[in-house]
Amino acid sequence: MARHGGGRGWYGKVVGAALGVTVLATGASVWTAQAGATGTPAPNASASASPAGDTEPVAVGIAHASDKGARGVNITIDDGPDPVWTPQVLDVLREYGVKATFCMVGTQAQAHPDLVKKVVADGHRLCDHTVSHDTSMDKKSEAYQSRQILDAERMITKASGGVRPMYYRAPGGAFTPYSRKFAASRGMRPLGWNVDTKDFERPGTDTIVATVERELPNGPTLLFHDAGGDRSQTVEALRRILPWLKDQGYSCGFPVR
Repeated sequence: MARHGGGRGWYGKVVGAALGVTVLATGASVWTAQAGATGTPAPNASASASPAGDTEPVAVGIAHASDKGARGVNITIDDGPDPVWTPQVLDVLREYGVKATFCMVGTQAQAHPDLVKKVVADGHRLCDHTVSHDTSMDKKSEAYQSRQILDAERMITKASGGVRPMYYRAPGGAFTPYSRKFAASRGMRPLGWNVDTKDFERPGTDTIVATVERELPNGPTLLFHDAGGDRSQTVEALRRILPWLKDQGYSCGFPVR
């Protein structure tokens, strides 16, 4: 998700209880700023994840194009799964025949494995959104970054019943050259966004819809949330945005790998 200035109480409670990690919100992040850099190979940082040899490396560049081509749109859903809102998001996606990419926080996936399995069963893709959604992880050591990525991969894969994440999205866009190359070495394409709907701030359904309509020319990857608080506005916005996209001649697909 994007870095927001407020509304972080939910993560403070969940992450503090699970890991004692403080989530920092420090201004807006522009994920494209680091799109051209590369890092160094990853160290053997965590024994909890499967060997890197089990995966095929992917490109280190931050994905933003759609596999549906020039008129493709990528719906991405962050921070869940959540027992209240993820099922409602899934219902709307199913109603309109749309597949999305769910960027899951490791602790949430671990707490709700039934929902992770449901996301997979509905044909959506999984994305590693780190263990604890630490938006300051780009300021932390490479060993810390590795653990956040690897342990979330393990949690999500276990919760899904063996389906591994295909992408890695840094919390708040806090990518580093190292974390991008490390995730790519694990077969997870770094994933950014082009349109931040700011639904996390609950600006109103009309505002969320208007943001998508106004900013879609910026690129095809749209950022929504299914956790972190009341997501009723997101659910209703998706109910309006998805048929609008179809009427405009867009097809919903997945980010390129």
